[in-house]
Amino acid sequence: MNKTRLGVNIDHVATVRNARGEKYPSPLRAALFAQKSGADSITIHLREDRRHINDNDLKIIKSKLKIPLNLEIASTKEMLSIAIKRKPQFICIVPEKRKEITTEGGLNLKHKKSFLKKMIHKLKKNKSRVSLFIEPSLKDIKEAKNLDADCVEIHTGKFCNLINENKQYNAEINRIKKAVDLGNKLGLEVHAGHGLTFKSAKILSKVSGIKEFNIGHFLIGESIYIGLKKTIRQFKKIIK
Repeated sequence: MNKTRLGVNIDHVATVRNARGEKYPSPLRAALFAQKSGADSITIHLREDRRHINDNDLKIIKSKLKIPLNLEIASTKEMLSIAIKRKPQFICIVPEKRKEITTEGGLNLKHKKSFLKKMIHKLKKNKSRVSLFIEPSLKDIKEAKNLDADCVEIHTGKFCNLINENKQYNAEINRIKKAVDLGNKLGLEVHAGHGLTFKSAKILSKVSGIKEFNIGHFLIGESIYIGLKKTIRQFKKIIK
C-alpha cells in the first residue's frame, strides 16, 4: 500500500523575504531543508502578481530539488508558457484573484473550459502530472475527469475553518468523503489542501483514499516556534 505523501508549501518563506526586499530567508534553502526533513514534494504558487514566489525562485528550486516540485498556477497563457518551459513534475491549476489574500475556493471548471482542457492536454504532453484545485463537489469531480486531469486537490478551507472555530464539521467532512470516494472510483488521484493544521490534518487523515496532503501557511508559521524539521515530521506522523 502506498504511503500518504506530504507536500510542503514554502510560499510564505518568500512572503517574509519580500516584506523587506531582502535575499533572506531563502525559499531555495527552505525547499532543500524540507526535502532533507522528509517532505515528499515541494509546492510553490507562482502568482500573476509575484507577491511571494518569483520566476527566479521557480528556476533555481526546480534545478536543485531532487524530490518533485509541485507548481501551482492560474489557467492563463502566461502560466502555461512558463510551466511548459520549466517542466515541473507536478502542476496544480488553481483559481486566482488579484485582490484575494489567499485562494478563496475551488476552480470554476466551466469558466474558459475549452482553454482549460487544452492547457491540461499540453501540460500532460509535456510530462507533468496535472491536478485541479476544486471544491468537494461530486459535479466538479466528474468534470475534472471529463477534462482528463490526473488528480484533484480538494479545497479544505471550509472544513478547516469550522474546526478552528469549534463548530460542527460533520456535514463538511461527509461532503469531502463522498468527493474522495467518487474521485477514486473514477480513477483520479485525490489530494487535500488549504488551511490544514495539526488538528484538522489529523481528523482528515482518517478519510480513506486521500493520497497527498499539501500544507503551507500553518506549517511555516509553526516552524517559527518548533523548527521546520520538527513540524514536517509531526505532519508526516499525523498523515501516515
